Amino acid sequence: MITGVHTMFYSSDAVGLRAFLRDKLELKATDVGEGWLIFNLPEADMGCHPADATGEDGALSGTHDISFYCDNIQKTVDELKSKGVIFRGEIEDHGYGFATYFKVPGNFYIQLYQPKYQK
Repeated sequence: MITGVHTMFYSSDAVGLRAFLRDKLELKATDVGEGWLIFNLPEADMGCHPADATGEDGALSGTHDISFYCDNIQKTVDELKSKGVIFRGEIEDHGYGFATYFKVPGNFYIQLYQPKYQK
């Protein structure tokens, strides 16, 4: 029945973000016309987390989030830094995996993590 998931980022610099995803993260894409890229992601997983009614200790109900994951976070961070990607903070142990955040066009951050759980 379900054959995949389509995710979206909304950015004040969508053209720049598309170029970043293509050139810095080396994600393959299909140009569906006029430079509008739809990225062909290699693998995905999805979690369902409890919501916080106030938003003070977690996300509000209906909130969604997109993260990227990798097999070796230190190697991936080093490779991305060599391409000029800016990171916020150091790699930290978040329990489910080792995580950090990188800046993208549109002035927001995306989580990058190396899962501890088996895929």
